[in-house]
This record gives sequence, structure tokens and C-alpha cells, in this order.
Amino acid sequence: MRRLVAAEWLKLWTVRATGWTLGGTVAVATGFGALIGTSFRDHARSDAAPHFAGSYGLMLAQLCLVVFAVRAMGDEYTSGTIRASLLAAPRRGGFYAAKVVATALAVAVVAALSVAGSFLAAQATMGDAGVAPWSPGAPRALLGGWLYLMLMALLALGVTSVVRRSAAALGVLLPLLLLGSQGLANIPRVGTVLQFLPDQAAGLLLGMAGPPDDPTFARAYGPWTGMAITACWSAAALAAGCWTLHRRDA
Repeated sequence: MRRLVAAEWLKLWTVRATGWTLGGTVAVATGFGALIGTSFRDHARSDAAPHFAGSYGLMLAQLCLVVFAVRAMGDEYTSGTIRASLLAAPRRGGFYAAKVVATALAVAVVAALSVAGSFLAAQATMGDAGVAPWSPGAPRALLGGWLYLMLMALLALGVTSVVRRSAAALGVLLPLLLLGSQGLANIPRVGTVLQFLPDQAAGLLLGMAGPPDDPTFARAYGPWTGMAITACWSAAALAAGCWTLHRRDA
């Protein structure tokens, strides 16, 4: 397994887009964190939650990580190297596990840098309204942001393993993240259902949604329950991807 993971790690870094997508994740998260923090300061938003300012950039930065995870699996099929990969590693479960581990390792480091960059940039630009990383609620928001980016990347990897094409996977994921949840979730009746989609479920832990008594951004569950819902989506996607890899020819 160690050799399989090393091989998958090497393949990830032979793709030119890897550096752009991972670097772009950190840049977008930090840049939008600073932008939101500046906006709150300039408009004297004393009621604005500092954790929201530090987390909002992650919702946009996740798109770069989604593209990275999609290409990590989708490029195998697009280039046809999936056949050589399975020839070198006939045990498909081992190959798939190594792919997941290598991708998760890269995402873990980038997610940590992105969460820290977004939070620190937002608090620095908010002025007196900013909070320290150890202030009440901040550690939970930071951990939640890291878990969120990890789970969304694994979700993207699983979906790509099912559809086996990068374009098809992005065609499913990007509308979901940009339109389905972020747009339609603001409609009262529709939002009642869409709050259980993966990106919306983690909103409480990231400080971007409210408890059940919040009239605007309410959720019917608690922060950790919401993250568990997102984790279930990711686990289901990975399981479906593994099943597809075993059942279908390369």
C-alpha cells in the first residue's frame, strides 16, 4: 500500500494543473477572506459575525479543490492511463484506496493553509471587530473549515469515480455548489430540503448558518450533526466510486 500511495502521489504532481489548483485554493481563500473583512469594516458591520468573514472565502476556494479532486481521478480515464494503473495494481480496491489517500494528503495540507489564511486575513482587515484564533468559537470554526474542505474534495473524487469523466463530474458538482445550494437554498420551502445537501449541512460549524431558532439561516440540526451529514455524503460517494470501479471495465 505504501508503494501504491507513493505512485499515486507521483502521478498527482506530474499533472501541471495540480500546482495551479492547490495554489489557487489558498490564494482564493485568503483573498476573499481579506475582501469580506474589509467590506464589513468599511460598512461598519458591528453585528457581523467574524467567523462568517473568515469562512466565506472557503465556499469559493472549495471550487479549486473540487477541480483538483476531479482531475485526480478523471484524468486517469481521459488519458487512458487507468488501464496501465490497473495493470500495475490489479487489486482495484488497493488502487482506489491509494488514490483516495494520496488525494486526501494533498488536500489536508492545502485545506489547513487555506483555512488559516482566510481566517487571519479576514480578522486582520476587520480592524477592532476581528477576533483571535483562540477566541470563543474560533477553534470550532477553523476545525469545521478544514473538515469541510476535506470532505468536499473526497465527495468530488467519489463522484468522478462514478461518472468516470472530468467534464461530467464538474457538470454535476459545480451547478450543485454554485446554484443548487447557494442560490435555491435561500427560497424558504426549497431551503427546507436543500439544507441537507453536503455544502449546506456544514454551514453551522463554519459560522455561516444559524440554529433552529434563527429566522434567516436556520438549520434543523446542530453543528456537528450537520458535519456528519456532509461526511455521509462523502462516504456514500466514495463507496459508489469503489463499487463502480469494481463492476465496470476500464
